[in-house]
Amino acid sequence: MKIGIGNDHVAVDFKYKVKDYLEELGHEVVDFGTDSEERTDYPKYGKNVAESIVKGEVDKGILICGTGVGISLSANKVKGIRAVVCSEPYTAKLSRQHNNTNILAFGSRVIGIDLAKMIVNEWVSTEFEGGRHQNRINMIDDIETEYLC
Repeated sequence: MKIGIGNDHVAVDFKYKVKDYLEELGHEVVDFGTDSEERTDYPKYGKNVAESIVKGEVDKGILICGTGVGISLSANKVKGIRAVVCSEPYTAKLSRQHNNTNILAFGSRVIGIDLAKMIVNEWVSTEFEGGRHQNRINMIDDIETEYLC
């Protein structure tokens, strides 16, 4: 799988550890994040990863900032993106099974790297179940379309 990764200045070291882990699992990683610890704005990294998914340049994305919240909110503004913030593996698994999330986000100030690896592993290895869940995805897509300006 080809995975885009994005981060702000708070999560530079964390990104490299997650990137290395993804590559160990056999995934190709495209880095859209910053390599500098100088203060930067997370919305652009969320947007860049989200756009790369919508354009088909990568299959899924992982976003990391201090909490995972701001960067995921930015990504969720891009039509077709379903980003989820996870601090444990169960939510990561169900977000894939039931919501077909295409971006995983977490906070480098919230979880440690070992827990991040567990979350990433669960998320990348879980498939969307479809069925009744697809109807709900369609409803979410309808809401998104209704409120586009």
